[in-house]
Amino acid sequence: MARNRVLLVDDDPVIRFGIRNFLESQGMQVIEAESVRKAQEKFCGASPDAAIVDFSLPDGDGLELLEHFKSVNPDLPVIVLTGQGSIELAVRAIKKGAEQFLTKPVELPALHTLLLRALENKRYRQHSLVNLSKAKRERLNPFLGTSAAIRNLQELARRVVSSESPILIQGETGSGKGVLAKWIHENSPRADEVFMDLNCAGLEREFLETELFGHERGAFTGAVHAKPGLLEVADRGTVFLDEIGDIDLTVQPKLLKVLETRHFRRLGDVHDRTVDIRLISATHRDLKELVRQQRFREDLYFRITIIPIRIPPLRERLEDIPLLAQEILRRIAMERGCGEIALDDGAMTMLTNYPWPGNIREMRNVLERAAQIAPHSPLTARDLELQYPDSTPVKVAASALDTNLTIRELELRYIGLVLAEESGSIDRAAERLGISRSSLCSKVKNREVERALS
Repeated sequence: MARNRVLLVDDDPVIRFGIRNFLESQGMQVIEAESVRKAQEKFCGASPDAAIVDFSLPDGDGLELLEHFKSVNPDLPVIVLTGQGSIELAVRAIKKGAEQFLTKPVELPALHTLLLRALENKRYRQHSLVNLSKAKRERLNPFLGTSAAIRNLQELARRVVSSESPILIQGETGSGKGVLAKWIHENSPRADEVFMDLNCAGLEREFLETELFGHERGAFTGAVHAKPGLLEVADRGTVFLDEIGDIDLTVQPKLLKVLETRHFRRLGDVHDRTVDIRLISATHRDLKELVRQQRFREDLYFRITIIPIRIPPLRERLEDIPLLAQEILRRIAMERGCGEIALDDGAMTMLTNYPWPGNIREMRNVLERAAQIAPHSPLTARDLELQYPDSTPVKVAASALDTNLTIRELELRYIGLVLAEESGSIDRAAERLGISRSSLCSKVKNREVERALS
């Protein structure tokens, strides 16, 4: 591991000797300078991780040098030393960006501790900026498209973004529920606070309970330390519970209590804790049906669905597919550091004809695989290797990709094919298509599907 480089600027060789020897014994690399001019020269060549600067130097003062360092590297931690400290001087140093202001003689272990803390804070800030930049770069705009369905979604989201009421986002797997939840948080009054998310699918009751509420030391076997839960960490922020329909029945009343009273207890604790959170939950399940089956509490259902938002699946916004595909490919190209990745007409037609059971997540996977494997751009229909939900390859039949057909006609043809595969069963076909039974019955009753296949 590379050693931390520290630029030490002081005109007293005895002081430099003592500080250098101690810091080097602690594993740091020290570069010395005895004047402002020498410090500027060595700063350019050494690229230090931190600096220790004496206030009084033969050819200037340390605050001027501090300003120079900060103009080149704003994140550089700088500790200022002085033989005659004053509150006024300390305030000036801190205002100009000094990490600390210390009066000589300094305690070397304390100086080392301050350096370590400053370096750790610097790394944390840099990592936070990198992660924030990466997250913004990777996050897809939840309202990308021109369809009526996505415009209605955007309008509803903007109306409720400042509300404190719980929001339930409903939508199929891969439709972007998590992306929308993050957008709501980032545009809400709680945007400067923490956003905590938890996918509840498949979590055992014990694990889910300790993740949500935390536990005290000794609460159960293996609990050797106290642990704050997600709700506690997210105080004043937003909690996003994905697949809330999978939460164990015994945990549901405890979650309801938090929403109604803002109080909860860690496992093994006897004292209530207060928390202020906004809850956003999501599910691809029919919660009303789960309530009917007594697998989800009715009182919790009503509490979390004060503001319901439904994300339309891709098959209900086919006109948005070209824009989505182009944006996904642009991001893939940027991540790979390569040139533009495009789709030819045949590939784009195939994308708009495909039912997308996995929605935007599936589209991303398909395009990423094609961009990785295909040696050329634009990508062709053959490069996409799309498959139907039953895992049989998509056949690029002339009738399926007939560009003389409207999107409406293509949709009805696909419905007819699914009905034929399900031997005319409305229930099974509606389930596969992801539409309500009444909608499918209406299309069949009005003979729309029959006309499309004729």
